Amino acid sequence: MNVLITPRGFARYGTDEIARMESLGLSVQCNTTGNPYSADNFLEMAKDSDAIIIGVDICDRAVMKQCQKLKVICKFGVGTDNIDLAYAKQRGIYVGRTVGSNSLSVAEHVAALMFADAKNLYPTIRDVKAGGWCKPTGAELHGKSLGIIGFGAIGKSLAKIATGIGMHVIIYDAFTIDPKTAQENECTIASLDELLEMSDYVSLHVPLLDSTRDMISTQQFDHMKRDACLLNASRGGIVDETALYEALKRGAIRSACFDVYSSEPPRPESPLLALDNFLLTSHIASRTREAERRTCLISTNYILEHLGLQQ
Repeated sequence: MNVLITPRGFARYGTDEIARMESLGLSVQCNTTGNPYSADNFLEMAKDSDAIIIGVDICDRAVMKQCQKLKVICKFGVGTDNIDLAYAKQRGIYVGRTVGSNSLSVAEHVAALMFADAKNLYPTIRDVKAGGWCKPTGAELHGKSLGIIGFGAIGKSLAKIATGIGMHVIIYDAFTIDPKTAQENECTIASLDELLEMSDYVSLHVPLLDSTRDMISTQQFDHMKRDACLLNASRGGIVDETALYEALKRGAIRSACFDVYSSEPPRPESPLLALDNFLLTSHIASRTREAERRTCLISTNYILEHLGLQQ
């Protein structure tokens, strides 16, 4: 049976897992190019695959229709918006995610963005490198309120970090949160509007679905504190970027720090990139050595289990 592995990190951090699959008789084709596959290259290699460990590649109905041997797909991460889940279910193709593999890494990245925002790190570093010596006045995170939208593995990891530095954590989830879970994590449950109104920082941790696309738009910005900062390390499409630009320009919120964008990489002429109060990192929140290794292990185990080869 053939296994296709498209994420670039697997070639570096998953050598033991590749060897394990090959020792069980699987033929493994792993992306060693250092670059994402083109859509045409991905399709050509996927056609003869029994299993795919997939990164950002689009695996829609049109692709899967040409993959007649395909039995299982595992996302190298948690977001499955690049996979046609309905068609996969119709075909009987198992689709898995590496839930929890990168939750700590993403949470730490969000915390880093909060610190960068509160301490004016980016503009200060930029100014010093340009020959200046500016001394902006920052703020402490201790005592501030952090609203977490989506209380899954990443949300819980972020809550632990935030409470550890003395922040008050407010949580909202589309699914009912057990009050005992909230208490154990030292969090306060609130409605979405209540969370937006009370939080100094608002962090998004929800999947990109039809129900969450543009879930943060003008109405939500108008509920937020004018001194608030919006954090997004989930998916770009969750925030209406036109509304975000207007909110930052008119001072509806103070700042925004993102690790994701609706179209990656963004166009250089994107209006948001011209704003000093918008920071964007290049979708690297989950890219740590530790998370990559865990993701390689979990995705391999999922593939082996659903090919009937788990030892």
